[in-house]
Amino acid sequence: MLFSTRGILFHKINYSESSVIAKIYTEKFGLRTYLVRGAKKPKSGKQRYLQPLALLDLEVYEKEKSEIQNIKEIRFEKIYKSLTIDIVKSSLLLFINELLYKAIREEESNPELFQFIRHGLILLDESETYSNFHLSFAIQLTKFLGFYPKNNYSGNRTFFHLEEGEFQPKSTNDELQLNPGLSKDLIEVLEVPLKDHATLQLSNQHRISLLAALIRFYELHLPGFRNIKSHQILREVLS
Repeated sequence: MLFSTRGILFHKINYSESSVIAKIYTEKFGLRTYLVRGAKKPKSGKQRYLQPLALLDLEVYEKEKSEIQNIKEIRFEKIYKSLTIDIVKSSLLLFINELLYKAIREEESNPELFQFIRHGLILLDESETYSNFHLSFAIQLTKFLGFYPKNNYSGNRTFFHLEEGEFQPKSTNDELQLNPGLSKDLIEVLEVPLKDHATLQLSNQHRISLLAALIRFYELHLPGFRNIKSHQILREVLS
């Protein structure tokens, strides 16, 4: 059957001389693998739509039990203004793209998650201050992935444990336990909504340390989540 749905491009690979395979997170079906026929033909114009985290309008064929579906029509749902031309924003985009591609495996509809991702990308595109956006996005994404940190920070609980996912009352000398300074950074990001990310004030070193902690947090709670590489580029750009 033929359906219309919005989608966000996660990944693409070459399939033949003229076609590509695309991983697209759709509003109607969740994560899907699509064959985009003729995408590599210059006259088709389809390559311009197959950019990292492009917001797309799709007409797709949905065949039950098929691992690879087919796309009939593809076009932009919204065109970014600055994400692809601002070097810092494009670096943030690559990190968020890798984070989403390695974290999301849902092959069923989750409109709330789709809207969170879409609205987040539009927010980043329109933001003038964005050096801490990726930290806020990564933390808020865990709400949808099932391991959102427990907000039990207090004067007596100042050590966040990455595996337990909560703040603890004393040091255990465990490498998975964050020190009070980094734990305070975490709670500050945790308590600020994504739309208010620009109000966060972190030093570059704190930003780097918290990003490393969040990547480890993901690794501990998502089986198969490994080898994030784009944060190294991000680290250089933000410094």
